[in-house]
Amino acid sequence: MTDDELKALVASLAIAQQETDRKLEKVSDLLGGIGKNQGDVAEEFFFNSLVDDAHLGAIHFDDIATNMKKHRGQIQEEYDLVMTNGDAIGIVEVKYKVHEDDLNKLDRKMRNFKALFPVYENYKLYGAIASFHINDDAKKDALERGFFVLQRKGEVVQTDCGEHLMVL
Repeated sequence: MTDDELKALVASLAIAQQETDRKLEKVSDLLGGIGKNQGDVAEEFFFNSLVDDAHLGAIHFDDIATNMKKHRGQIQEEYDLVMTNGDAIGIVEVKYKVHEDDLNKLDRKMRNFKALFPVYENYKLYGAIASFHINDDAKKDALERGFFVLQRKGEVVQTDCGEHLMVL
């Protein structure tokens, strides 16, 4: 193989590698989008489930907020659902499927909440993990950490209709 042939081969391999990298990036973007979409679906479901009756166990809350982001000093967090009443805060971390790291993330968010929102320093703080799927070990771990566990159950379909129903 001549030097020119070798240079041409190396150049063609570099071009092929760039094309492969581009395709892998597209697949990665697609898969990341699927995960985000599933998370959005789960957040909407749990928000809609709690908006009319915001509670964790027997603790009732007056209001609920979604996607609260806060940055203060070196701390930055985003809270999926936050419920408040006169003396308590409920922080709900929503996942499509719970993993061990999600419970660690909720622990961290709980620790950081009062530093980020000092106005709530005298409030009781409750944590919850909400998910479409949580395996038995993760559920046990969440409960042992003192978190509430929210899951789908029962009839959850809401039917809305406009004033003009189609009847055939």
